[in-house]
Amino acid sequence: MSEFHEGGCACGAVRYRVSGAPDKAAICHCRYCQLRTGSAFGISVYFPDEAVELVSGDLKEYSFQTESDRRFSQRFCTQCGTTVLWSLEVFPGLTGIAGGTFDPPTFWYDIRREVFARSRAPFLAPNADIASFDTSSSHNPVIVEQPSRLGGPGL
Repeated sequence: MSEFHEGGCACGAVRYRVSGAPDKAAICHCRYCQLRTGSAFGISVYFPDEAVELVSGDLKEYSFQTESDRRFSQRFCTQCGTTVLWSLEVFPGLTGIAGGTFDPPTFWYDIRREVFARSRAPFLAPNADIASFDTSSSHNPVIVEQPSRLGGPGL
């Protein structure tokens, strides 16, 4: 029998369900996640596309090219604006889910890595139990970012 977890947006209009364990879960300090969350970092939990079911609600999509010239498509509730899901060209076949949108108790997944630690906010302490990387293995800047996406020593 498969493990199921559910979640949704702040207003409750969007609901989703995932089956099985995530392929990966990480903390990301990149500028894109800072802008996506309006916070110092994002928690990204990735499942195979077929393991993610949108149960209810409408999502709007916003897509852009990253500085590595790869598509980042985020989907958010049309009612309250909560970013719930996204896909990254660099992870074909996987759907990213905002870790904080899972129903309580949240944070049930195992985070073993953080990426773009070079952009970690100075008030966040490193965790010795989590592998930390200054960027990510897929980071390969080829285009110049617009000013709103530039951050400190880089993404």
